[in-house]
Amino acid sequence: MTRLPGDPGPLGWLRFAFGFKLPDKNVHWVRHELTDPGWRWRTVIRHLVVIIPVCAVLVTILAELLPAPAWVSAMMVALILSGSILTVATYADDIRAARLRQHGLPVPKDPDLGRPSH
Repeated sequence: MTRLPGDPGPLGWLRFAFGFKLPDKNVHWVRHELTDPGWRWRTVIRHLVVIIPVCAVLVTILAELLPAPAWVSAMMVALILSGSILTVATYADDIRAARLRQHGLPVPKDPDLGRPSH
């Protein structure tokens, strides 16, 4: 797979996933990441990269502090993951609009939404 112009590399991608603004040299990559086909899936994947380590820490803490079977911790993590993924997928348009504005890019008007993005 060829790299896009302005590809920030793995550390820059992580910065972007955690919500930080990338330098102006990465603006073409940011535009691709947030507007090209598959942008919704990429938004969910970025969210998973952030939330899975949080869930791993939570499982470790719960295993040490909660006197309950391991399945209770597993179900709690499953609830957190499913709820957060559903929320990100539901509000992906608004997340995208905010990230585009953060990088000084225009927000596309999507007629399928029935309204312009905020």
